[in-house]
Amino acid sequence: MSYEMSSEQLRDEEEALRNQIRELTPEQRKEYYRLEGQKIKDPDTYAVLNWFIMTGLHHFYLGNTQRGVINLCVMLVGLFFLPFLPIVGVIIIVGIVIVELPQLFKSQQIVHAYNNNVMRELIHKVKSDNA
Repeated sequence: MSYEMSSEQLRDEEEALRNQIRELTPEQRKEYYRLEGQKIKDPDTYAVLNWFIMTGLHHFYLGNTQRGVINLCVMLVGLFFLPFLPIVGVIIIVGIVIVELPQLFKSQQIVHAYNNNVMRELIHKVKSDNA
C-alpha cells in the first residue's frame, strides 16, 4: 500500500492529483469536490480510534471491515480470557497492542495514502461519468 511512501512522496503525489483536479471541467470539479467531501478521512480521527480503542475501529473508519472484525474478535477473546486465565488474556491484548501500535505512529501517512487513493478514484470516476 502507498502508506509505505514517505511523507514527502505522499505530498508530491497529492500535488500531482491536485493538478489533475485543476484540469477538470468546471462541472467535473464541482462533482469531484462534492464526492470528495463525503469520502476524505481525518487522520486525527483515525489516530484517536486507534489510540483509545485498540479494538480495530480505525480499520472500520477506513473501510477495511475484514481487518476490523478480526481485531475486534481477537480483542474480545483476550478480554474474555482475562478473568479466567489472566496470563492468556494479557498476552492476547498485548499482542493486539504490539500489532496496532505502529499504525498509530503512522496514522498521518496511512490516512494521507488513503485520501490520495480516494482522490485518484474520484478523478477517474468523474472523468468516466462525463465521457
